[in-house]
Amino acid sequence: MKQGIHPEYKLTKVTCACGNTFETGSTVENLRVDICSECHPFFTGKQKMVSAGGRIDRFKKKYNLK
Repeated sequence: MKQGIHPEYKLTKVTCACGNTFETGSTVENLRVDICSECHPFFTGKQKMVSAGGRIDRFKKKYNLK
């Protein structure tokens, strides 16, 4: 690897909009994010099921599947 062309990798404090903070490595000193694993619906189990809008039914009807 060439010397002097790579950014400095340092310990970074990440702050979420929900108030959660954690540390990770990055080339940026401080990061602010809108959503993290503590408040994301997929990880909290509060995920809403969205209807496919009848796409499955249209597919089955188109190909004569039951």
